[in-house]
Amino acid sequence: MKITGSTVSTVTLGAAPAAAPAVPADAPAQASAALQSDVLKPAQEAMRALPDFDAARVAELRDALARGELPFDPARLAGLIQKFHGSR
Repeated sequence: MKITGSTVSTVTLGAAPAAAPAVPADAPAQASAALQSDVLKPAQEAMRALPDFDAARVAELRDALARGELPFDPARLAGLIQKFHGSR
């Protein structure tokens, strides 16, 4: 997958004038989240354009399993699942 870049604008946050209304304590976090959202937007759009899974590849693997061309070791799979998820 190739994600193409886009121009990113720079945001400068300055001190508020003395007569400005009170700013919520989480305002810098909100500004940062908005900036991050703008920066990540192209990547998020590229990810949304991708299919959730490759249906053709799933069908190919399913057929290979059915024909016995793809080795399957249920004990090994169970061990890997247990190792990954742990025994809780």
